[in-house]
Amino acid sequence: MSLGTSEVMQLSIFAGVMGAALLSAIWLIRERGRIATENAELRTRVAELGESLRRSDSLINLKDQRFIVWANEGGAPSILGELPGGAGVPVDRSAFLAFGRWLSPGTATALERATATLRGHGTGFDLVVETRSGTLLEVIGRKTAYHAVIRFLSLSEVQKEHARLRLEHQRLQADKENLFALADALDMPIWLRDTRGRLIWVNNAYAKTVDSQAPEDAVRENRELLPTATREDIARERLARPVYSGQVSTVVGGERRIYTITEISSSQGSAGMAVDMSEIDSLRRQFERTVRSHANTLDQLTTAVAIFDAGEKLRFYNQAFQKLWDLDAAFLDSAPENAIVLDRLRSEGKLEEQPEWRRWKEDLLGAYRSPEPQEHWWHLPDGRTIRVIANPQPNGGVTWIFENLTEKFDLESRYNAAMRVQGETLDNLAEGVAVFGPDGRLRLSNPAFRTLWGLPAELVSETSHIAAIRAACDAVAKESPWDDFVAAVTGFDDERRDHHGQTELLNGTILSYAIIHLPNGQVMMTFVDVTDSANVERALKEKNEALQKADQLKNDFVQHVSYELRSPLTNIIGFTELLSLPGTGPLTKRQREYVDHIGSSSSVLLTIVNDILDLATVDAGIMELDIAEVRIGAAVQAAADLVAERLREHDIKLVVDMDDASASFHADENRLRQILFNLLSNAANYAPEHGTITLTARRGDGTVEFRVHDDGPGMSPDVLETIFKRFEPRTNGGRRRGAGLGLSIVKSFVELHGGTVEIETGTGRGTTVICRFPVSPSGMRVAAE
Repeated sequence: MSLGTSEVMQLSIFAGVMGAALLSAIWLIRERGRIATENAELRTRVAELGESLRRSDSLINLKDQRFIVWANEGGAPSILGELPGGAGVPVDRSAFLAFGRWLSPGTATALERATATLRGHGTGFDLVVETRSGTLLEVIGRKTAYHAVIRFLSLSEVQKEHARLRLEHQRLQADKENLFALADALDMPIWLRDTRGRLIWVNNAYAKTVDSQAPEDAVRENRELLPTATREDIARERLARPVYSGQVSTVVGGERRIYTITEISSSQGSAGMAVDMSEIDSLRRQFERTVRSHANTLDQLTTAVAIFDAGEKLRFYNQAFQKLWDLDAAFLDSAPENAIVLDRLRSEGKLEEQPEWRRWKEDLLGAYRSPEPQEHWWHLPDGRTIRVIANPQPNGGVTWIFENLTEKFDLESRYNAAMRVQGETLDNLAEGVAVFGPDGRLRLSNPAFRTLWGLPAELVSETSHIAAIRAACDAVAKESPWDDFVAAVTGFDDERRDHHGQTELLNGTILSYAIIHLPNGQVMMTFVDVTDSANVERALKEKNEALQKADQLKNDFVQHVSYELRSPLTNIIGFTELLSLPGTGPLTKRQREYVDHIGSSSSVLLTIVNDILDLATVDAGIMELDIAEVRIGAAVQAAADLVAERLREHDIKLVVDMDDASASFHADENRLRQILFNLLSNAANYAPEHGTITLTARRGDGTVEFRVHDDGPGMSPDVLETIFKRFEPRTNGGRRRGAGLGLSIVKSFVELHGGTVEIETGTGRGTTVICRFPVSPSGMRVAAE
């Protein structure tokens, strides 16, 4: 069958289409099979994921854990799971994320810090936190490639106990680190020791104190702050009590320092701390000296002063205050309130009666609430006028100043009367008086002024100028002092100073003059005819200069010889004591007696030299007393101990009577002991064998009295007249003949305290030496004049 071209083409197209359809069918069948296989695998995977999700949900939704999940790309966190309701954990999402609201402050801070580190740096953590209700939770933080997760897990009882111990350990570790950091920051040495007493830790201040570069070096080298003897004393004290506290002295950096040591001990070792009290102790002593100085200064004032504290209680008063109001010292020393003092003055009739007493008193006490000083005037019933100043203090107290102006007002009234009789008085004086004003004009003069200088009456008038008077006086004087007078009157002197002098006139008259500066720039000159007394004075001065030179030579000789003797005597005593020591070598009995005699004789001679030096110091006016509170019993006992051996040698009994004595008074303790020792030594010298010496101390009216009585032969009147003279030893029945300085020293030292010495004696009735001291000396001389 023949086919045309068109049929062939159609047949080819059909065949091609059929082939393509067949290939497509085959591909579709194969793709469908592959898709079916993938769908089966996907269904299996989905089933597995669903099962895994259900397992995860089951684990997450357990009632004992909760998760916080952050995606790495950011966004709000997801919260999954639950915690037991009794754990004190909030269910609300925002409340749960605010850790500080439901966790304890310490664990909340630690968790927030760990969370920031986890999200920022991927550092995981394991913590134990505590809720505000006291429940413990374990918190685990981890970070994956896609998420940051924090897991809160409730604990079983065993886990809770373990977690509690971990938490306690964390706290203790943190406390330990904080305490060690604090100790390192403190500027006081702190140390720890083991059971053997060796250092195991010190802080930086300790290392610096013992000159170590670092605390580790101080521990490694076992450098001790305290001396061995002090550490042993502390160790013995800790045996009786676990805590030791006391002050010790040690050398640090070449300086003597005072530390307050506190050290505790336990079965595991000990710990201690040292506080440097050197500066505080120095400041305390300086403060006490300042307060004492201020009190002494105020006691010297004639103006009454009383200081009340912020509680209106009396804290200080001077003697003028007590004298002004005549109040009992015991009442004032009891620190009464200001209101009570005012009531006491009113009840005793010492204040003027006020119509409204309560209101007047409240207004007066308003000074405690006023920032400015207040001034009042009191007119007392006895006629006195008192100016009262209330000066508030920064600490809330008030200083009250009571100025008695009665005499001032009385003087003002009497001044007017005195001015009326001044003219009559000046006119009848033998002493010449002239007063010049600041303009150089004569304001006042008397007839004696004109007579002494031979001035005409017309020259001496209120219109006369000092220049004209000077010209007339220069003509009758050998060496005229009127240049100085003019300079003083016209103000050409650099300072307005009063001065005195003498001038001689051509007729041989010697005038003693004085230039006295008066108020308002006026100057007064006085002239006295001293011709006769000047001639006598010249003769006396010549003799006095000779006596002074002799006395100065004597004092210089005594001081020089005494100082020169002290050094070799000290050497003799020292070497004598060395010879007596067993280590020097054996001595025969006679040699030992000689050595003992040398030592005792040297000590006696040194005592004499010291007495001479004391008297020379007193004579020179340079001896100072160290006044402080002195316990009378201790001072008496110290003096008795010094003469005890001498009393035993002669079987002399010492009886001390202090039943009527006060516990203490203010004096120089060293000088008081020296006084009592000299009195007891003097009594021991004259008391008979097997006799009795009585030392009595008692308090009198503002004084403290010491009596030393012996049953010796007594003193005759001629001996009593020279008893206080120096270098006049008197045997008078005594055992030893001394240098005659004992009672001289007693008298000098007692008078330096402002006291007196009295002797009661008589033949056959013994001798009693009585020394009286003021209870609170306020105006002692620095040294004898």
